[in-house]
Amino acid sequence: MINRSADGMTITPSAGGLATGLKSYHKDSDSIWIGWPGLMPETKKEEEEVTGLLETEQCLPVFLNEELISNYYDGFSNATLWPLFHYFAEFTEFNESYWESYCKVNEMFADAIIENAEEGDVVWVHDYQLLLLPNILRERRPDLTIGFFLHIPFPSYELIRILPWREQIVNGLLGADLIGFHTYDYARHFISSVKRLLGYDVDFNQIKLENRHVMIDVFPMGIDYEKFESHALEIQSKPIQDRSKEHQDIDRFLLSMPNRKLVLSIDRLDYTKGIPQRLNAFREFLVKHPDYREKVSLIMLTVPSRTDVEQYQNLKNEIDILVGNINGEFGTLNWNPVIYFYRSVPFVNLIELYSSADVALLTPLRDGMNLVAKEYIASKVNKKGVLILSEMAGASKELGEAISVNPNNIPDTADAIFRALTMPDREMEKNISAMQQRIKRYDIHKWASEFMKALNNTIEKKSEHHARKITARIKNKILTDYNDKKSKVLFLDYDGTLQRFFTNPQAAKPDEELYKLLDKLAAEKDNTLTLVSGRDRETFDRWFGSRKYNLIAEHGAWLKEKGKGWVERKPVHTEWKESILPVLESYVDRTPGSLIEEKTYSLVWHYRKADIELGVLRALELVHDISNLIFNQDLEILEGKKVVEIKVSGINKGTAATEFLHTHPADFVLAMGDDWTDEFLFKELPEEAHTIKVGTENSAAKYFVSNYKEVRSFLNDLVKS
Repeated sequence: MINRSADGMTITPSAGGLATGLKSYHKDSDSIWIGWPGLMPETKKEEEEVTGLLETEQCLPVFLNEELISNYYDGFSNATLWPLFHYFAEFTEFNESYWESYCKVNEMFADAIIENAEEGDVVWVHDYQLLLLPNILRERRPDLTIGFFLHIPFPSYELIRILPWREQIVNGLLGADLIGFHTYDYARHFISSVKRLLGYDVDFNQIKLENRHVMIDVFPMGIDYEKFESHALEIQSKPIQDRSKEHQDIDRFLLSMPNRKLVLSIDRLDYTKGIPQRLNAFREFLVKHPDYREKVSLIMLTVPSRTDVEQYQNLKNEIDILVGNINGEFGTLNWNPVIYFYRSVPFVNLIELYSSADVALLTPLRDGMNLVAKEYIASKVNKKGVLILSEMAGASKELGEAISVNPNNIPDTADAIFRALTMPDREMEKNISAMQQRIKRYDIHKWASEFMKALNNTIEKKSEHHARKITARIKNKILTDYNDKKSKVLFLDYDGTLQRFFTNPQAAKPDEELYKLLDKLAAEKDNTLTLVSGRDRETFDRWFGSRKYNLIAEHGAWLKEKGKGWVERKPVHTEWKESILPVLESYVDRTPGSLIEEKTYSLVWHYRKADIELGVLRALELVHDISNLIFNQDLEILEGKKVVEIKVSGINKGTAATEFLHTHPADFVLAMGDDWTDEFLFKELPEEAHTIKVGTENSAAKYFVSNYKEVRSFLNDLVKS
């Protein structure tokens, strides 16, 4: 942070947990920290002075003017994303000018990164103010390895869908190679939103994009445990006369009456923190347990925040009134139930409060992590203290020994205060020790190193994929083989290979560019072009029946050689449909958006248009039900991309292609496909065939390309060669 004073510019290191945790990486490596310096230079000379100061700390500034700070930071970041991501939809503002500024600032950060990033560098992006940045970097610098960490909750799909720019936000994050969250709940919400909004497949914690995978993982952020522990030990060991005035005041308060107790509440002023609910719970406690009056005080430290925003001003007024009412109702000449501070305090005084408080009452309505809870535990070097923690805070997933409460349940929180004050020392020490061991082991340094380790693993995985990726050398080898051979057969899948994958199957009809490409391939001397697909023959005939290609439809059930009619490859019985069709119809009834397609030797249940999570669940159920029905029958189940197909056994793309090669022998064979049904094709073809998978999933194919666009580019190169 840069500060302006009469003596000139000075630089102050951030005391936050994030800065502390990344300090070792930042200082010990050739890294650059890019961010807003906290002030707006008034002259060009001042801007140069700030930049020079920051360069001494390996930092670079992104300067924002007053309008951008208002619209980007106060606007979209804190008036749109902050309330929505914390489940306060009623406070969320949708403002186009906010959004435009948010996009602009994300582009500004991208410019700063790209200007300084070398080939293959690693970029770690942080928090909700830069959600678009990963994808901007991905599009402009695909060589970079990009990590992203979200420090606040990611909301459920039902909330994120409210946002007018929801697809852009989710796509922005998907530019990263690794996306980190504090808890599994947040990761689960993000994955659900990706599936529902964008329709990408997810395999455990990998999101499968067209040309790469994005890893999702959980890294609960820690604190600088040693810093808090050592300061607490130092403070505890000081004689009373050497302690700070504030600490002596606390000591006098506790010694003024036997068994006097302190309950501590520390928060930034924000509607997400549940401060009014906390005060009401403390009042409820005093009503229920009058014998604790004059024995227990709540020290409430509230740090000012966004004092110019009406919602925060209203919250401040509400808290002031509640504190006054409680003190007016229960207070005496010698005792205030609530000791209220509306200010920030120095670090030393903070440790003194942590060390002295018998109970920490931390009950946010929604919180990404809540590091105060961990700081309190780390500071309890005497093992005496109880943590009451909201189940809505991310830290609750790790601090299971704390007393967990729903902050909206006022009576339950009041009971938790009583339970905390009456907890036996032995139980208290056991709980504190267990939590201390956990957060000491997984501190801020461990958090940072674990994230970077996982990000580096994505680099290794990418290099594994690139070993089979069609490089310029591999492409030239295939083109040379193509030109040297006299007879050539090309087996090409359609959906997802020659054409992109559409939610509506009928929308995937060929475009003029594709027709021209296929016509050129078919016209090549000694070429035998064969489209092999799971599509029904009627659709395939309508699209390609008049062209000079060979067509294999319905996974090999039907063959149409160019200039001839359709031939049934293997006539078989179809009576089984009568028992299977009613089952599929029942699934259509229970799964809005799904439909049934009937082919000659198969029945297909499509769920591309269904709710994606319901569709996946129903597909699992359907496979289970059908498996029992077709036991000992000559049938099999194929699970494709958002389809379940029940078909006659032995009819697949592989057997169809093998039979085709018997009547059309060739010394050059090429096969390209994207689905797991194409694996039959890759496995059945001769060893010398060139097999190419579209997508990065595991495959029997020798090579892979990323998407249908790369397929078309590759085939165009064949024609040109």
